[in-house]
Amino acid sequence: MHCVTTPSPPTPSASGRLVVHAVPLATDNLGWLVVADGQAAIVDGPEAGPVLAACDALGVVLTTVINTHTHGDHIGVNRDLARRGLLGGLRVIGPAAVAAQIPGLTDPVRPEQTIHFAGVPGRVILTEGHLDGHVSYHFEDLAFTGDALFTGGSGFLFSGPPSAMLEGLARLAALPPETWIFCAHEYTEDNLRFALTLEPDNPALVRRVADVAARRARGEATVPERLAVELATNPFLRTTSPELLASLARELPDAPLDTPVAVYAATRRLKDLKRHRR
Repeated sequence: MHCVTTPSPPTPSASGRLVVHAVPLATDNLGWLVVADGQAAIVDGPEAGPVLAACDALGVVLTTVINTHTHGDHIGVNRDLARRGLLGGLRVIGPAAVAAQIPGLTDPVRPEQTIHFAGVPGRVILTEGHLDGHVSYHFEDLAFTGDALFTGGSGFLFSGPPSAMLEGLARLAALPPETWIFCAHEYTEDNLRFALTLEPDNPALVRRVADVAARRARGEATVPERLAVELATNPFLRTTSPELLASLARELPDAPLDTPVAVYAATRRLKDLKRHRR
């Protein structure tokens, strides 16, 4: 059973040319169905059944698959479509750096390349660290960040190094603050519980924690969220916060905190210890 019982309402892009629909997948994955002119693109996902059902319900045709990286719960939709005999006729966009690992890839893309869906341009952004080759996609005021930037957090470092992840997060943080962040999992509540241990006196964070807790208690989704909110509350984007630095120094007295990369690495290390869940 999925942790979200009430998905986010459709989100139109700034121009209205694109509309993003949430597709809950597996237990906490979030697939994003981007719809325009009767066609649809699915961004990541572990399975195809709910995606195809959503297309049927919306009266649109799935024409495109967009992959951010190669973990199974992101390219599983490709494999499932292939098993159903449906992948061969689709456009599949994914990072060229790991092209051999993406089933059905037709459009290998590189960082800073411009792609188009339904005539709307999108920018490919390098966001490695979670996994080599990981990219994000930015269309108008919509950013699909996979497992790089989460609402309230950032992805685990499978490939690393921390500097690669921080550089990718900085690229995303430089987007316009009104940008919607569409990440691939509903992890916000746990991420903010951790954030609050580092910045308990951050009023924006305190308000957000309460709001997210109430929404999750009702089974509601908390993704997408505006980048401006992330900049004000996400500890992985706040490496210069004095309160965060003081908390890290207290919790990890042996950790260097003299550079932004060191601060990011310490924050990631502390999150991985999961003390906030006790």
